[in-house]
Order: sequence, then structure tokens, then C-alpha cells
Amino acid sequence: MKMRTSFIIPSVSGDHDRCGGHGLFVPAVLLAGLLVSGLAQAQAGALQPGGAGAPQESGAVPAPAPALVPPKLLEFVQALYPAQAERERLEARVPLRLKIDASGTVTEAEVLEPAGHGFDEAAREAALRFRFEPAKRNGIAMPSLILYTYEFRLPQQETPPPAEAAEPVVPPSNPPGPEAANEEPIEVTVEGESEAERRRQSAEAVQVIETENIQREAADMGTALARTESVAVRREGGLGSRTRFSLAGLSDEQIRFFVDGIPLELAGFGPNISNVPVNLVQRIDLYQGVVPIRFGADALGGAVQLVTDQEVRGTSADASYEFGSFDTHRLTAGVRHFQESTGLFARANGFFDYARNDYPMEVLVADELGRPKPTRVYRFHDGYRAAGGGVEAGFMDRPWARRLLLRAFLGTYDKEIQHNPAMTVPYGGVDSGDLSGGATLRFEQLFSQVFSVDAVAGYTWRQTTFLDLDQCAYNWFGRCVRELPQQGEIQPRAVERYVDQHTGFARLNLGWNVSESQTLRFSLAPTFVTRSGEDKRLRARQQVDPLDSERNLFSLVSGLEYELDALDERLENIVFVKDYLQLARAEKLLPSGVFQPLEQNTHEVGVGDGVRFRLSQRLYAKASYEWATRLLRPDELFGDGMLINDNLDLKPETSHNVNLGLTFDTEQMPAGAFRASVNGFGRLANQLIILTGKESFFTYQNVYAARALGVAGSAGWTSPGQYLALDGNVTWQDFRNISSEGDFGSFEGRRIPNRPYLLANGSARFQLAGLVSPQDELSLTWHSRYIHEFFRSWEGAGTRDSKMVISSQLLHSLALSYVTRAAPTTLSWTVDVQNLTDAPSFDFYGVRRPGRSIFAKLTVAL
Repeated sequence: MKMRTSFIIPSVSGDHDRCGGHGLFVPAVLLAGLLVSGLAQAQAGALQPGGAGAPQESGAVPAPAPALVPPKLLEFVQALYPAQAERERLEARVPLRLKIDASGTVTEAEVLEPAGHGFDEAAREAALRFRFEPAKRNGIAMPSLILYTYEFRLPQQETPPPAEAAEPVVPPSNPPGPEAANEEPIEVTVEGESEAERRRQSAEAVQVIETENIQREAADMGTALARTESVAVRREGGLGSRTRFSLAGLSDEQIRFFVDGIPLELAGFGPNISNVPVNLVQRIDLYQGVVPIRFGADALGGAVQLVTDQEVRGTSADASYEFGSFDTHRLTAGVRHFQESTGLFARANGFFDYARNDYPMEVLVADELGRPKPTRVYRFHDGYRAAGGGVEAGFMDRPWARRLLLRAFLGTYDKEIQHNPAMTVPYGGVDSGDLSGGATLRFEQLFSQVFSVDAVAGYTWRQTTFLDLDQCAYNWFGRCVRELPQQGEIQPRAVERYVDQHTGFARLNLGWNVSESQTLRFSLAPTFVTRSGEDKRLRARQQVDPLDSERNLFSLVSGLEYELDALDERLENIVFVKDYLQLARAEKLLPSGVFQPLEQNTHEVGVGDGVRFRLSQRLYAKASYEWATRLLRPDELFGDGMLINDNLDLKPETSHNVNLGLTFDTEQMPAGAFRASVNGFGRLANQLIILTGKESFFTYQNVYAARALGVAGSAGWTSPGQYLALDGNVTWQDFRNISSEGDFGSFEGRRIPNRPYLLANGSARFQLAGLVSPQDELSLTWHSRYIHEFFRSWEGAGTRDSKMVISSQLLHSLALSYVTRAAPTTLSWTVDVQNLTDAPSFDFYGVRRPGRSIFAKLTVAL
């Protein structure tokens, strides 16, 4: 029996941009004044001997081919010849697509053309145990993607010569690889830089989080994001509770959230980013203060892009299930199929979340003499349930479209409300909910390698509900202590509100590769929102319903962008202009019971620039600036029909945003791999909008002017062999009111309250591979988070002893994971202990967060 392996010639492969367009066609005269002198000379993009160039993103400029070294096979594993096939004298060639990581480990082996008779399983099992010297770009180890043919051949019937018979099938000292090219041509294509790495090293002010390890832990999206420098994620409670996300000082609606370029609230995952299942997200991009035009966004403080799984080849399925403390259950599942011959692609995914959130907390409870005393109680009305799913179908990689996909989705959640914003009054019958559905259509194409189109259009319907119908007053022990004279715990009346929102939107990105070093892009993003609603209990009493009014909002954000690569790719510059237009129509209910029509039209222009200069191969500096405008959101103007009241007098925000950064990242050296970065940021905002609590409700208000300054640094080290990885970061930010006018004029120069200003994170990951099988690994991961004390209210209010302060917090978590890979299945098990020391944890206005909790998680990939 003889088996022979060989590489076959693959087509060049590379990552496509999934975030939006990468070029645009626009008359060059419009940006002539923005061009930078010293254009880079174009270099040939043809494949060079000994390597191959990776293709560029859609619409991007082809880069000069760097020095590429293909992976080299170091450890070959002989496959077992299927017994039945051997008896039947069958032979086969099994083509495989192998994905090799930067350490030389084969992480995926996909059979491209099944041979059957057991050959596919045998070849895949052997290939997953191969060991390579990783591919290198300019001497730096990097992931690669190769095509590899495993050939099964039976010995000839006649007796072979003794010399040949004595020859080993695969000499260990000379395994088949790129140098074994005597029998047939060999060419290996290096995948090139990953999309994540390209983003990090671009001129954009972006941080990139890859979720491969996070998906194995029980951490949710909010916890994962909070471990990143310049980011703060705070909540009112456990799973499903309202979340405040802060990026480089600015927060809430000042940050825009997207899923594959589509606004989060229009993608079927609900409006709360913390509750998006981590296992449905492959990568997270955080843009600080300067947002690329391809998002069509009017963000003031930045944007967060959630990138879902972009792999489309073959057929696969995956699922995860998590359960743990406070009766928490989280399930995700997905399946996809791609037919190479026709380009037909289909994918479906879904999720289900449930939690009672009945964790203990400490509150003030009156004793028998009416004196308030700290008492330990359990939350009793804080349950959360959410579910959603989407189906996507269309065509990929066709001559007439690189991508044409239709997606339909449906999502719902229900959340019980335990208490008022300050956690001073308990509720036992207040509930909220959300139901949404919609569809999107996306088209992408590249014409003649010069012009690109990326267009998406969609419609979303969303209904929010708010119910306050209980006729009982509850204490912190969940007991009804007295009957109310009417229904309603929050207000002295019953509330049954339903608010419908219809949203139509589109995103158009056009690109034009002017030359190999210059690209022009154009974006256009219209959005139309209309709202209607009713409070059924008010109408039943024949009273005027404030929700029965006209509420329409039209926004149009457009942009022009020019990108230049110069100095042999050491310099990258992206300069852009944006145009903002918003038309708001509403009716305000006057005390007389009459609706007064209101109009608010806004038109602003913004500019920005981002520069990246490579000081060496692994050391680069970035600088970026944007004069940004943030248009008003429907919830800010019209309220949400639940706990946020309307404010039709709001004004749009504007801000000068500046970022400066320096990043260093080494390749693997004898002492390990080192990485470090430091970033400074400044924000000078006018008409800043913040969410303030009044009695039992919230209202958005303008603070007129605010200034944020900050610095964030991170450092990390990975040991040789990747046995140990240490990472840490720290963020300091100073966010102050600088206006002497308006409601907060008396607090000029004071820190804006209820926002931490000093944060730090640390993590250590210890990993062992090959314990039971060559493709398994055991890891122990420790995370720690420190939050320095901060004021709940304005620090200038009251005496020093009476100031309300959130004490410093130090929180730890520990996760133990085991991963095993046995063709064709990958399994991982995790036990995750969060808030290991059961330390007091607070966020909004001193609201208590969960204490020590234990979760288990199982993930399966086929």
C-alpha cells in the first residue's frame, strides 16, 4: 500500500471587507484640494516566485506585493487506509483546504470534493495533526490558507524491487512539503494579513477584538467589551438590564452600533449591545471618535461594529449552550451551506436567553422603629427572556455579483422592572417588552477591478410595550404590603402603552480606484422613521393620549473620502468630508390638551482626517481628527414609550474629536511575543446630551458644553510556545462640564457625575495543548477589573460628608476551558466563575450588580 501527498495549485485567497464599501466613484475635482503630494509609485501585483500576493479588499487599492514565504510542512501524519476500500482495491485523491494559524497548527481541514468510502474522514483526521512552519510576511509569522491533496494509492500487484520496498512511505526527515516538488508542481498561496490585522494597522482610529477565546467563556458581550481600554460598560443589574456603554469618555447614543454595517437596532438583536450573543459574532471593531464614511453614521463619540461569521465555504453547523447562577440559560445555534457550482448560499441562526436575575443585594429597609438599616434581600421581579432568529439566502462569488443576499429576521424580549432608577422603591408588577421584525437586501460587486458597489436596503418594524397594571405596593422581600387605591406602581394610574416604529433605511457605498495608491469613496445613507402609539388605559378613560401624535424623523448622512498610500506603504492617509441633514416633525401636547405642531431641521457639515505612519515593521503611529455632528435619535426626541420621556426641545450635538496613538507589536522571538500601545484622546463637545433620572423616569437633556481628556495604555506578552499570555490595560479620562449656562451652569468646571474616570483590566491565560490528542487544549484564564471610586451626583453639590460616592471596585473572574477536535467535530467545555471574591459591585446610581456566580458552557462546531 502506498500513499502519496502533494500540494496542488490553489487560487489566490484573501479576506473581503464585510463592513461596507471600499472605494467610490466621484468626480476627482471635488477632492482636488484634499490630495497630498508625493504619490506612491505603483508596483506590479502579479504573483512573485516563492509567494503570492493576497487580493485587496473590495474597492481598495492593490498594494505592492510584500515578501511572502509559504508554510512548510514539518510533521506529516500518515492516514489510515480505509479497510473496506483497501479490500475493494479502491484509490482516491482527497483535496483539502487547510487553515493554518500563526503557530503552524492546522485549525481547520475542509474536504472540497468528497471521495467517499472512508477516504474523506481519514484524510481530514490526518491533516488536522499536521504541523507546519507558519507562513511569513516580511519575516512575521501569520495565518495562511492552502489547498492540499491527500492521495491514497494501492501498491502494484507485481512485487516491487527490494530497494523500493525498503523505502519508507514518508521519511520523517523529509516530509512532503514545498521542497518535495519532484513529482508535480507545487505552489502554495499565503492568505495574507487577516482582516482584523489590516484594520488595526490602517489609518483608522480602531481597536479590534477577536472573539475566538471569548466565545468559549461564559462572558456576555458587555463583559467582553468592558475588558478593553477606553471602554466602560455599566448596567442596572443582571442579564437583560439597561446598559450604558462608554468609549473614550462619550457614551449612550453618542456611540453608534452596527452588525455587518447595519445599525444594531435594525438588525434584529434588540437595541442593547450587551445582550447580543457573543457566539454569533466573529470580531468587534471599536472606532474612537473618528468614524469612516462607509457606516453612513452621525456618531459623536465613535462606533462599534459587530462582524458576524464571514466564512461561507462548505457546509457547517454550530451551537452553544450556557447555564448557571440565577437560573440563567443561553442558547445559540447556526447552520450554513454554500454550493460552489451555482454560488447558492444559505444561512440561518438563532438565539434564546432566559434569566431570573434573583441574585442577593443590600438595600435600606425600615426596622420595627422605622429606622432604615442595610438588609440583604433577593431580587424578585427582574426576569429577562429574549429570542430571535434570522434566515439569509442568495448568491456569492458570481460574475454578476460578489454578494446578493436577502435576510429576514424576527426578535423579541421581555424584561421585568425591579425598582426605580435610584433603587429606592421596589416594584412587583412593572414589565416592558420589545418585538421586532424586518428584512434587508445586500448587493456587492467589483467592476473591472476599478469600480465597486456595496448597497444595502431594508425595513424594520418594532413594537415596544410598557405595562404598569398592578394594584399593590411591594416591599424589598417581594411581599404585597398594602393595596393601592388604583392600578399602577410608578404613577397613580394604570399604564398600558404600545409604541410602533417603522424604519426604512439604505446604505450605498461607491468606490473608484484612481490608481494603485489612490482611492476615492462616496457614501449615502438615508433613514426614515415614523412612530405611532397608544396608551390604552388613557383612551379607555377618554383622556388625551400623548402617544397619539405625529412623530416623523428623516436623516441623510453622506460622505466623500480620499485614501492615499505613499512612501512604500509606510504612510496611509484618509481624509473625508461629511454632510448631515435631518428633518423632524412632531406634535407636542400642551397643558390645554391641544397638540402643537413642531418642526426642527438640521444641516451640518463635518470634516476629518486619519494618518498612520509606520516607523518600522512593527512600530507605527496614528493621528486622527473629526469635526463631528450627532443628529437626534427617535428615543431622545420622542421618548421610548416606557421609562424615557420625550424632549422635543433637544438640539444636535457637535464635537471636535482628536486621537493620538503609538502601537508596537513584535513577532515571536526567543523571549516570546510583546505588544504595547498608548493612546491619547480629546473631545470638545457642544450641546452634549446626557440621560438624567427624574423621580421614576429618565429624560435626555443638553448639557451645553463638555470637555473630555484621557489616555489609555495596554501591554501584553505571549510566551514561546503560547503556553502563557499576559495582558493589561489602564484608562484615565476626565469628563467635565465647561459651560456656565443652562440648568447645570452652576457646576461649571465639575466632573459630569455618575461616570468612572479611572479603569484598569488585567488577564492571564495559561494553555496546554496535546494533552489527550494532538488537537486538544486546556486553558485557564483569569480576568481582573478595577474601577476607581466616583461621584453619583455633581461633586460640587453638598458637603464633603454628604456626597454620594460609588466606592472603588476590584472584580475577578476565572474560566477553565477544554477544547477537543476530532474530525469533523470541535467541542469545548468551560466552567466560568464570575466575581470570584463576591465583591460589592455597583454601576448606575449605586444599583447593585450580581455577586459571585458560576456558569458552564458547551460549544459544538461541525
